[in-house]
Amino acid sequence: MTELIAVVNRQGWDATEAAVTMLSALSSAGADAFSIASPSYMKSERTIHALRQHCLNSKTIIGCKSPRNLQSEKPQPMMLKSAAMVLAGRIYTTKGIFKIEPSTFDLQRQGKEAAKSFVENSFGDYVFALAESSTLVAGRDAAGACPLYYGENAEFAALASERKALWKIGIDKSYSFPPGHVAVVDQENFKLEPVKILSYSEPKQMTMADAVNELESLLRYSVVQRISNLKEVCIAFSGGLDSSIIALFARNTKCNVQLIHVSLEDQKETEYARKAAEILKLPIHIRLFKEEDVQNDLRKVLWLIEEADPIKTGVGIPIYWAAEQAAEIGFKVMLAGQGADELFGGYKRYVDDYSLGSEKVRERIFNDIVRIYDNNLERDSKICCYHNVELRLPFAAFEVAEFATAIPVNLKIDSEKDTMRKLVLRKAAQNAGLPEMISMKPKKAVQYTTGVDKTLKKMAKREGVSVRTFLQKMFNRIFGEASLK
Repeated sequence: MTELIAVVNRQGWDATEAAVTMLSALSSAGADAFSIASPSYMKSERTIHALRQHCLNSKTIIGCKSPRNLQSEKPQPMMLKSAAMVLAGRIYTTKGIFKIEPSTFDLQRQGKEAAKSFVENSFGDYVFALAESSTLVAGRDAAGACPLYYGENAEFAALASERKALWKIGIDKSYSFPPGHVAVVDQENFKLEPVKILSYSEPKQMTMADAVNELESLLRYSVVQRISNLKEVCIAFSGGLDSSIIALFARNTKCNVQLIHVSLEDQKETEYARKAAEILKLPIHIRLFKEEDVQNDLRKVLWLIEEADPIKTGVGIPIYWAAEQAAEIGFKVMLAGQGADELFGGYKRYVDDYSLGSEKVRERIFNDIVRIYDNNLERDSKICCYHNVELRLPFAAFEVAEFATAIPVNLKIDSEKDTMRKLVLRKAAQNAGLPEMISMKPKKAVQYTTGVDKTLKKMAKREGVSVRTFLQKMFNRIFGEASLK
C-alpha cells in the first residue's frame, strides 16, 4: 500500500530536503517509485538518491512511497489545479473499489470543507494529505484502518504513515492522527477537527434475532466490499470464530480464497486450524516456525510497530509471519479478523467488569472500540505494508463498529460467568452456516496459541529481566543504531 508524508516548513523555507529525508525512513520492502510534490510540481524517481537531486522550492510538500502491488494503483501524487494530493488506502462503494481521480477530490477549490465532506461521505480504509500553497490538509477514515501520525517542532509541522519518518526530521513527540478527523496545517497552527466519529449513546432496543440478522448482513457486505476487485485473496487464519466467519463470507464469492496459518511448532491450535479449513472446504497454507525464528524476527517487528509494548509485539510476530507467507505465495491482499473482540465483548476483562453493572461493561467496550486503531490496526497495517501485502479488515468498517456500539451488552455477554462471550457474533456465524465446532470455540489470543508469548518470556528470563524491560532495551538499541529517537 502507498505510504505518505507531508511537511510544512515553519520558517517559510523550502521543505524538499525534509520531505525526502522522511521518505527515506519509511519501512516497506519494495517500491516502484519515490515521489514528492508541491502545489505546482511533482518529481518521481526509482531511488531516494535520485530524488535528492531535485528542489521543489516550496514550503509545503507531500510525498509517497508507491508499492509493487495491485495493478489498479493509480500513480501518485495526483496533481490538481493548484494543489497536489496523496491518498493511501481504498475507498469502497456498492460496486467495489473506487478509483480516485483528481476530479473526485478537487480540494483546492474548497479546502477544508471539501476534505470534511469527503471523510463524512466516503467509506473505506484511507488517509490523505494535500499540499496547497501555504497549508497542508489531511484526513483519516473513521475507523482508522490505515496508520497516520503527526507532530511538530520549531522548524516543521508534519504527517507520515510511520512515526520514524517524523523522528527522522527531529520531531520527537509524535501522535496518532485521530480517525474521522481532518487537519489544516500551516506555519503557525496544527488544527484538528472531528468529522465522523463514534458517539457514546444509549443502546438500541433490539432482540437477539434482529441483532443477528443485521450483523450478518453488515459483515457479509463488508467482506464483499473488500474483495470485490480481486481474483484471489488470502486470510490470516487461526481456525477460530473471527477469521472463520470472514473466510465463510469470502468463500461464497467468485474470489479464489486461501487460508494462511502460522505458528511455532507443536502447538495444539495448528491441528484445529487444519480441521476448520477442511470444514470450510478451503485450501490452507500452514507454516511452522522455531523459537530461533522469534529471535531472528523480533528486531524487525519492533522496528515496524515502532514501540516496545509486550502485547503488541506478541501479536505482531505472528502477523509478520502471516504477511511474509502471503507475499512468498504471491498474494497482494490479506484479510484478517482484527477488531471483533473489541466490538463484541470478546476479552475476559469485560466479564470481570460485569459485577459492576452492564453500564460499566458498555463503557469499557466503547472505549476499546474507539481505540482499536491505536491498539491493533496501525500495528498490523505497518507490518503487512512492509511485505507489500495490503491488509483489509472487514470488522474495522465504520458501519459495523457503529452498529456494534448500539448493541445492548446482554447480547454480547450474558453474565459475569460467561466464558464464551461474543454471543451475537457467535449466533450470526451459526445463522450464516458456520458449524458449532468453530462458532462456539473459546477465545484464545494469538500470542498464546502460537507459542510466541511463551518464547518471549524465555528470552527475557535468560537476560534476567521482565519481557517489557527486555523489549525496551532491544527497542532502544535498534533505534539508537538508526540514529533515531
